[in-house]
Amino acid sequence: MYELILKNIAECITLSDEERDYFISLLKPKKLRRRQYIVQAGDPCKYECFINKGCLRQYYVDEVGQEHVIMFAEEGWWISDMFGLVTGNAALTNVEALEDSTLIQIDYNTEQLLMETVPKFEKFFRIITQRSFAFLQQRMLSNLSKSAEERYEEFIHKYPRIVQKVPQYALASYLGMSTEYLSKLRNNKVTKKS
Repeated sequence: MYELILKNIAECITLSDEERDYFISLLKPKKLRRRQYIVQAGDPCKYECFINKGCLRQYYVDEVGQEHVIMFAEEGWWISDMFGLVTGNAALTNVEALEDSTLIQIDYNTEQLLMETVPKFEKFFRIITQRSFAFLQQRMLSNLSKSAEERYEEFIHKYPRIVQKVPQYALASYLGMSTEYLSKLRNNKVTKKS
């Protein structure tokens, strides 16, 4: 159950057997069914979640009820409503399973204790936060500078597994286009291959 999260950590830091065992003792496994939430906007967000199996989406609903997908996350990725988690305020976003999923959770206070007790975890969480920020910055620049077709091509090239897992409406929302336009792009791509 913990092999993937330990591999994720080993990419950044090296743990002793004792540190590894201590870390595992702090984790809470969680199973989600498709369409089940780990947090909803307006609720407290207590956990940072590592996806052991499955795929989730994080989205915001605006004042007119329009959904805006912020990110997808699959096996080996971390996800949470960071605003709610870090500030202790209500979550701004919803995080929902797109398929049956298995998560490994760590609550915010335990994560803080872990970083004090085993300081190398501060390095680990700093690195994953920096990577997340870099990813969001790259996505923002892509949205500002690339056409819808270029954004679609870039996404299917970078994340071919996610494309197979997410509903078309969610992918369209993430890419900032209508479902109809995404369908047209997909159809044109299939026609060009034939």
